[in-house]
Amino acid sequence: MSPGSRNKSFFAAGERLAAKKPGLRFRAEILQAIRSFFIETGYLEIETPLLIPAPAPELYIDAIHAGNSFLHTSPELCMKRLLASGYEKIFQICKCFRDGERGAAHLPEFTILEWYRAMADYQSLMNECEEMMFHLSQKLALGHRISYGGREIDLLPPWSRLTVNDAFSRYADIPLDAALAAGSFDEAMVTQIEPHLGAPKPAFLCDYPSSLASLARRKRNEPQSAERFELYVGGLELANGFSELIDVVEQKRRFEEEREKRDRLGKKNYPSPDRFLEAMPYMPESAGIALGVDRLVMVLTDQGSIDSVVAFTPEEL
Repeated sequence: MSPGSRNKSFFAAGERLAAKKPGLRFRAEILQAIRSFFIETGYLEIETPLLIPAPAPELYIDAIHAGNSFLHTSPELCMKRLLASGYEKIFQICKCFRDGERGAAHLPEFTILEWYRAMADYQSLMNECEEMMFHLSQKLALGHRISYGGREIDLLPPWSRLTVNDAFSRYADIPLDAALAAGSFDEAMVTQIEPHLGAPKPAFLCDYPSSLASLARRKRNEPQSAERFELYVGGLELANGFSELIDVVEQKRRFEEEREKRDRLGKKNYPSPDRFLEAMPYMPESAGIALGVDRLVMVLTDQGSIDSVVAFTPEEL
């Protein structure tokens, strides 16, 4: 590349970065407002390592190797060890890394907000999501109505709550049990259900089938369902939360099932997260949630692409 071409490339990139300044300034205000909510409600902000020896084995989430360790896909395991050590209300805003994730709402390096509460369940976390989002709308002078993707969203609580089974009955052309048996659950969710969720109010999609429980506990009076929810705004998934599983025997069984599924798909497996498993018997009844900060910024700034709300995309580095 000639010097003249390099200069043109530099100035073009500089202009793109300069054009993002108002949006990045508002992003900073959003982060400050998030912190103010949690500090005002008695949460402790913590930091955990980005490099960990063993991520949780999950079928559709691939960790990135870094030497003899892995860049964490979530701070979940370390934060739960803090719960087991007596921390009652903790939150963290950090970078996470997932191999192969790229799209209009996906980046391989992204910012996440996670928070955990002892002596809480997924119902109380849903209430807290409503409170936090309403706090942000007031702190940022947005009012309780925002526009996203051409739709008006009313953030005033309470929000709608819909079970996964009811969502399939209402929107899908296949029953939930049949979708699970056919392996078409994710396809039905993306193409038929998600576009209907989160407008004119945000929506909690809750009570996932126990086969999709992840690290959530099963409902005591309905063991075929798990105390897990996902939050949608304007058709976009923002968060995933649940009442935490604290049965170490059950957790080991689920991890082994995930490893077997990864093996069948030819995916690499990870070492066992032994220190997390050792801490599990000491975890209190608790609940936790992961919320995508970049996606939250997309919603609050009415942007259709995640590229618009970060300073650099992978392709610009």
